[in-house]
Amino acid sequence: MNTYDYIIVGGGLYGATAARILSERGHKCLVLEKRSDVGGNIRDKWQDGINVHLYGAHIFHTKDDEVWRFVNRFATFNTYVHTVRTRFGDRLFDMPINLNTFREVYGIESGDQIDDVLAEEHGREYYDNPRNLEEKGVNLIGRRLYDMLIKGYTEKQWGCPATELPADIINRIPVRKTADNRYFSDLYQGIPTEGYSKMIGKMLEGIEVRTNVDFLSNRDYWLGMGRNIIFTGMIDELMDYRLGELPYRSLRFENERIATSDYQGQAVVNEADRNVGYTRTIEHKHFMTDGAQHVPFTIITREYPQQWQRGSEAYYPIRTTESERIYNEYVAMAREEYPNIVFGGRLGLFRYLDMDDTIAAAIEGMNNTGER
Repeated sequence: MNTYDYIIVGGGLYGATAARILSERGHKCLVLEKRSDVGGNIRDKWQDGINVHLYGAHIFHTKDDEVWRFVNRFATFNTYVHTVRTRFGDRLFDMPINLNTFREVYGIESGDQIDDVLAEEHGREYYDNPRNLEEKGVNLIGRRLYDMLIKGYTEKQWGCPATELPADIINRIPVRKTADNRYFSDLYQGIPTEGYSKMIGKMLEGIEVRTNVDFLSNRDYWLGMGRNIIFTGMIDELMDYRLGELPYRSLRFENERIATSDYQGQAVVNEADRNVGYTRTIEHKHFMTDGAQHVPFTIITREYPQQWQRGSEAYYPIRTTESERIYNEYVAMAREEYPNIVFGGRLGLFRYLDMDDTIAAAIEGMNNTGER
């Protein structure tokens, strides 16, 4: 019937961006969302004056002028600057690793001495061609800091030894020779003052959205309703797992309301000890820069990585050489069977995307769809 030019499967950040771009080009779009609300994993909810990030901490940051202009059409951002501390034993250390971290561990005074520390570390262990995350991590910061602050956290997060993970994953963690403790050094950074859910809602204004709809349970009907499909879900599920399951990680969140105005002094504290079941504690009021500290209580969330299994939520893909191979085979298979489909988002592209990367990928993806 082709009632719609584009059916967008998934009302998260990629889907909302794609729908906005396509609708502004004059295309009739329909967004289908399996959950009861749009927003995907950046959804948040106001609870007694505190904006709670429902699916983990989300800080918008970007160097991309086009992406920044785009999101500012739908939200006003506060001036929050993200900092993180990592607990190892009974001490807290700056993360990302910077001069303060080296000072606390090695007792040095200046950034010039970091090279000497690393030279000594590398004299004991160094990899000319790092093959995995662990080897590259040791090259970046030395075995001592790597074992303290990276290894346990990473293996909890991904559910496998760091020696099995791609080396480039650790590129997300900067290392600085100054005392700059900002987690991100991007020019633009902040959090929507009214929240991400409001931002997504404004992006989808005037566009037809249907929630509580599982595209895959009635795919033949929806495929007949749209000339083109933007699919942001799991490609292996779309293809009925014919090549097997791709690997993902899931998450469990435990929220707690605590009768104190400040629990940990900042938004995020990581837990590097592998014997601590959760990876980080989020204190939501610290994301807010408009006076939430006057609220006499606080809300925290502890984040527990989980093994993904069918029926649970896939939060991010585990990208290895083998999973990339299977994913690419799925893409080839899907394009043969569904020639009018475009894949997007963290799951559809099988890539660990930040929010700005997601928007940039959606802009590029919609530019490449042509005027079908």
